[in-house]
Amino acid sequence: MFHHTHPYPPFIPEGTTKLIVGTLPPPRFTTGEFKEGDVNFCYGSRDGQLWPILNRIFNLELSYETTEAAIKQRKDFLKAEGIGICDMVASAKRDKVDASDLGMQEVELRDLVSVLESHPSIHTLLFTGGNSKNGPEYFFRRHIKTYNLSLKVVSAVVPRIHTFQLPESNRSIRTVSLTAPSGAANRAVGSIALYKALKKKDPDFNTIDFRVLQYREFF
Repeated sequence: MFHHTHPYPPFIPEGTTKLIVGTLPPPRFTTGEFKEGDVNFCYGSRDGQLWPILNRIFNLELSYETTEAAIKQRKDFLKAEGIGICDMVASAKRDKVDASDLGMQEVELRDLVSVLESHPSIHTLLFTGGNSKNGPEYFFRRHIKTYNLSLKVVSAVVPRIHTFQLPESNRSIRTVSLTAPSGAANRAVGSIALYKALKKKDPDFNTIDFRVLQYREFF
């Protein structure tokens, strides 16, 4: 059984106000067997869509290559915008070595509540996926139950928005469950009423365009 460990510690620059929360990068990032076009950093898979989406929103002119320069571009952007990254999963076991969230077993979660308590400037969590099994919101809900906490609904429309109170500081944190920035989520995007309406108005409108529209509001 493959032990899939997260290869990156949380990246939380001083003054971070928003925290991107996912699960795990693909197994090749744990073993260091990168593909051409991968970036050795959070969400660096050449197949992922988070950085292409942010590239369009902020006009970043990012490079997509396994170089220190590409990593620095992303870190500089995050620092400038007060955005951090702290995925939920520290490690998991897999029978099949792939990037499927559903394939994760014996999952060990990071203590995100403690992370938030130690970074008082953070007010928003941006989940890169929703409450489907083994998604980031799903694991976060499981995690905060150990603190006897739960999420309170603010908006049930995609992207769903919740709030909760931290147990020590009593600080209010907002969570936003964004449509996952992966090809696997494209079918779900296609079923969203807003996407259908925009697609009908403009046949060239695609699933990346939809995510750019959605993410822009929260980044």
